[in-house]
Formats: sequence, structure tokens, C-alpha cells
Amino acid sequence: MNRSGPSSEPLTPDEAAALLAFHVEAGVTEALADAPVDRYALAEAAATPVAVPAASAAPRADPRGTPAPAAPRAATPPAMPLDDVRAAEGAREIAAACTTLDELRAALAAFEGCPLRYTAKNLVFADGNPKARIMLVGEAPGRDEDLQGVPFVGRAGQLLDRMLAAIGLDRTSVYIVNTLPWRPPGNRTPTPAEHAVCMPFVERHIELVAPDILLLLGGVSAKQLLRTDTGITRLRGKWSAYNSGGREIPALPTLHPAYLLRQPAQKRLAWRDLQSLKARLDALPAR
Repeated sequence: MNRSGPSSEPLTPDEAAALLAFHVEAGVTEALADAPVDRYALAEAAATPVAVPAASAAPRADPRGTPAPAAPRAATPPAMPLDDVRAAEGAREIAAACTTLDELRAALAAFEGCPLRYTAKNLVFADGNPKARIMLVGEAPGRDEDLQGVPFVGRAGQLLDRMLAAIGLDRTSVYIVNTLPWRPPGNRTPTPAEHAVCMPFVERHIELVAPDILLLLGGVSAKQLLRTDTGITRLRGKWSAYNSGGREIPALPTLHPAYLLRQPAQKRLAWRDLQSLKARLDALPAR
């Protein structure tokens, strides 16, 4: 590995290790070629239908009676790679075999089907009271969560604590998980394959905790669990039903605390959602 610029002197081992650590922190996990490749552009190109000229849309008859070749078919969007499909199937089998939260945590810690585990510092499993009636589902761990192995401990977590306190709750009266148990490098957007591989563990987590209410924090968790493409600004504040092993759980999507830090004017909407959550909680029959 050489220095950039006019000088071609090789890096010292310490300099090379520091550069590699910087790349991992920034989200660079693979070096495939000397020149960068925009794989998002390649994926978009693969998903773009192939234009078929109008004149050639219908096969022309051959005067000699020979069947004409079929018109070219439009390209279809790329499917999930087979390895990812197998990893997701394996995750579902492993998660289904877990009968306790301790077993689920151990299974996740040993699971090698998601590459995020190799760039994360810690598994972020859960926090709070597993016997609570409310279960909060966030998105992915950030830097602070990755360092401590606990969900919602950074600035967004501090805001979440204040939001819960506003309706008389705290971490002893809720249970908190994320849709991903490992931080994506550099806080990049998780891929659909990473979500697909981790989702069986989230679904099993909900089944084992068996909460009375789900609070879905942010668009990612709402879309994943409610299986919808509708944006969070249209989903928030509207109760839905999440099916957990044949049992329907009331689910309320709301704005993510990290979004509220960037858009403080939207806290008024989150407050309405919290009031709706409090009313639903108060209406539950006593256990």
C-alpha cells in the first residue's frame, strides 16, 4: 500500500493499519478494483426495462414458413442473491428454534449469516423490561449504541427517555429492540438483504416477549414489520395490527427520535402519538 500523491513510498505498518481502520469506520469493507464502481448505478441500469422498437415488437412471419424468433423480453429487477436467500432461510430456522430470550441472544451472537457483525463492535440485543406491556422497535444501532451494546443510548436515546417520561414511562416499563442488531459501517443505509437476514430474529423476539402494544420508531421499522412501502409521515399516528404467530398486536408507528432532533418542529406530532399510546395503554385490561 503506497502513499497517494507524487511520492510512492510505502506506508508504514502503523499508517496502513490506521488507514484500514478509517476505511472500515467510513463503511468501506471491500476493495474489488483499482477504480471505484458505482454499483447503485449498475443496479438501476439492470432494473430499467429494455426498450423494444415498435416495428420489431411483433415477430415477422417468414415467407418460407420458418417460425420467427421471439421478441426480446424486458429486463426484470435483480433478485436477492442466492447466498442471501439461503442466509435468510437459515436465520428463520435458527430463530424458530429459540424458546427463550437468552437462547435468542446466544443464537444472534453466533450467527454468521449477516456481514454487519464483522464490522460492528458489539451486538445490540435489547434494553428495558422484557415483561413490559409495550415493546419499542427502532431501526439500526448508531455509534454510541455500537460502543455500549445497548439500544438508544446516544442523543436520540436521551430524547426517547424524555418522551417516555412525558407519559409516565421509563425503561423499566418498556422493552426496546432494533430491526438490526449490528451497526452498519459508517451509519450507512442497510441493504434489503441485511434486513431480510435479520428480520426472522426480530419477529421471534416479538413472539417471545409477547407485548400488548408495539411502538414502531421510524419508517424502517414501520415498513419492515407492517410490510408496506408507505412513508412514515403517512403511517405515523395510525394504529395497525401486527401479526405475531397468529396473535394480532396493536402497533403504532411514530417518528424516530433522531428525526425529531433534526426536525424539532415535528415534536408536536410525536406528542400526539404519545398521547394515543398512553390512552391505549390505560385502556388495557389488568393482567
